[in-house]
Amino acid sequence: MSSLQEQLMKAGLSDQKKARRAKQQKREVANKVKRGEIEQDDAAERVRRQQAEKAEADRQREAERKAERERKEIAAQIKQMIEQSRLDRNGAEVAYQFVQDKKIKKTWVTAKQQQQLERGQVAIVALGEGVELVPTVVAEKIRQRDDAPILVLNERGAQDVDEDDPYKDFPIPDDLMW
Repeated sequence: MSSLQEQLMKAGLSDQKKARRAKQQKREVANKVKRGEIEQDDAAERVRRQQAEKAEADRQREAERKAERERKEIAAQIKQMIEQSRLDRNGAEVAYQFVQDKKIKKTWVTAKQQQQLERGQVAIVALGEGVELVPTVVAEKIRQRDDAPILVLNERGAQDVDEDDPYKDFPIPDDLMW
């Protein structure tokens, strides 16, 4: 039967470099014990402590890698959803302005898309350096994964007028552009 070290190398969990390093460290500890620089119990305890610290550091690195992998997977899912469901803006003649990163940005949309944006049927999402229009259903799925790409998503039914509102007789015009 092969040694544990050989089994780990066959499984791909270790390599020759790590095996040599482990043997060298073991020899150094044994030599220090022979010379009387450290006692046997201290050496064993120190080796166990070093191994525990290394294992903890490995777990932390793996957790960071996993978190980064999950972020990349979510970003890829969002990008795929936007690319598959983006609305065509050919013939766009209306400038629609919105706020992104505390700056006023402008995108061109059709008149129908402008009305859909105002009613909350369509949303504006960021894709790379540009913006795209997607249906609200897709925008909600994107929001479940990450809020950052959603730039404009008006709530449906936001046109309800409060009975106590003193300005209820003075509606804001839909074509008001700023």
